[in-house]
Amino acid sequence: MKIERVTSHVLRYELPEELGYSQQYYRHRTAHLVEIQTDEGVTGWGECFGPGNVAIANKAIVETVIQPMIQGEDPVNRDMIWHKVYNLLRDHGQKGMPLQALSGVDIALWDITGKIAGLPIYKLLGGAHRTEVPVYGYGMMLRREPAETLISQFGEEAAAIKAAGFVATKMKVGLGVEHDVKLAEAVRRGVGDDFPFMVDANHCYTTSDALFVGRALDELGAYWFEEPVVPEDYEGYRELRTKLDTNIAGGEAEFSRWGWRRLLESNGLDIAQPEVCGLGGISEYIKVATLCQAHHVPIVNHVWGSGIAVATNLQLLAALAPMPGGLFPREPMLEFDTTHNLFRDELLTVPLDIQAQVAANNGRVGIPDGPGLGVEPDRDFLDVYKVG
Repeated sequence: MKIERVTSHVLRYELPEELGYSQQYYRHRTAHLVEIQTDEGVTGWGECFGPGNVAIANKAIVETVIQPMIQGEDPVNRDMIWHKVYNLLRDHGQKGMPLQALSGVDIALWDITGKIAGLPIYKLLGGAHRTEVPVYGYGMMLRREPAETLISQFGEEAAAIKAAGFVATKMKVGLGVEHDVKLAEAVRRGVGDDFPFMVDANHCYTTSDALFVGRALDELGAYWFEEPVVPEDYEGYRELRTKLDTNIAGGEAEFSRWGWRRLLESNGLDIAQPEVCGLGGISEYIKVATLCQAHHVPIVNHVWGSGIAVATNLQLLAALAPMPGGLFPREPMLEFDTTHNLFRDELLTVPLDIQAQVAANNGRVGIPDGPGLGVEPDRDFLDVYKVG
């Protein structure tokens, strides 16, 4: 069997309302799927992390740079293909968009391998440690509203996410430290004293401002403080972890085993958040997960994207060994964006229907057990939303 064609599908639609986080506001939802076709009719699907025009740029990397490198190769030779592409792209970027593009290709190769073997990816990875995973719902996005309005909205939205059955919730910040503390206080009031909530700064703070907000989060009993400072600031991460009680989480903007080695050796993380659609795909995620285990840092995957990305992460979470283990270990959670996302809810021929599973199953969702990723996109849907 040989790789015959690699195709990027960039999807886009206008959201019902503008949403934002600490770095920008946006009106469009984007997804970037990778399709690999073989000469024997087996097709695999993957996804590249990167919204908006980043997806358009990554499409060019996938189709005009990576495709010529791998056409004619046996798709089962995933590790060989990964290193061939990475080694040839190393001079042009060991992080960022080349790795995002390679991620989608690699995930599609794993999907093909699972389909050839007739096995779900979690079995290719060594088997499932769990058949379902708890799900946390994130929302509380920034909007162009007065801070006082957002404070009220955040409390109500947090309460609604809890009522929907999710096991925890996560909010955004980025209005400035004083307003951000008030947003967090509103979320704590909305969910009550015993419900876990997390705060995602999307690296908008200096270390001193992060300490100010983090001390307030300590008082509120937040579970984790995500990306408090820029990903390059390893010393800032380490200082925050030393001085705060709240868990420090991060890593969605880190790439490959080499980047993760430095991040973990800096001793600045309580919780690792690898992004499989960005760091190099499933082949590289396995190596990053091993590094995290060697450094005794638990993993809660970063999940952003379509139903393909969600299915990929469910396969990985099923196969992720508990850390440190025991009769009642803390389980890794699936991150779930509660805002409007047609590419997650309507893309697949058989929807994952995460919200319904969460509501009916005490905040948990099952693992797809079909071959490969266990899901397939609807080609008619792709035609409707495909860009270019």
